[in-house]
Amino acid sequence: MSDIKNEDVCATTAECVTTVDAPQNIFDRIIINSFSIICFSSAVVLTLTICLAAFFRYVLEKNLYGYEEWVKILAFWLYFIGAAIGAYSRTHVSADLVNAYLPDGKLKEFLVVLRNFITVCVGGLFAWYGYEFFMFGFMGPLGTGIAIPKTSVWRIPLWLGYLSVFLGLLFMVYYFARDLVLSLRELFRRKKK
Repeated sequence: MSDIKNEDVCATTAECVTTVDAPQNIFDRIIINSFSIICFSSAVVLTLTICLAAFFRYVLEKNLYGYEEWVKILAFWLYFIGAAIGAYSRTHVSADLVNAYLPDGKLKEFLVVLRNFITVCVGGLFAWYGYEFFMFGFMGPLGTGIAIPKTSVWRIPLWLGYLSVFLGLLFMVYYFARDLVLSLRELFRRKKK
């Protein structure tokens, strides 16, 4: 049996864990659909690569030379872009004791705002480090574009994997900031009598 009142509250607050619904605005629609395609493609290619490596090793008794480099890059893209999708849908793993044990009220709403603020601050710090990480790979250790770090076998530029870290963290912060704004609205809204 569905609780209509709970569904209405869930749609307007940052407190609900929802399934991944179709995004409502065009920006989120483009980003989340693109990220979903990237995650699906990465998962398929990653699985096929590992299966192919196992086939080469155990059936043909040969070695699939340098496949680990592709596996690492694909795993980075899958993990960090998937984390951004998790931030959008509010399905990140959390030990949220505030929602579990506190009754509804201003104290709970304030603690949710505080939690979301800390999450945005920490996420912003990691996104900044992700940017620095990407720029190190893109510009090289000297910052001149010379001696760009590459993988040892296939000579894949490392910034290709580092870009996923930066993009994933950047969009995580964006969606965490959305949750912060929603929780601030909830805290400062006036109760109807």
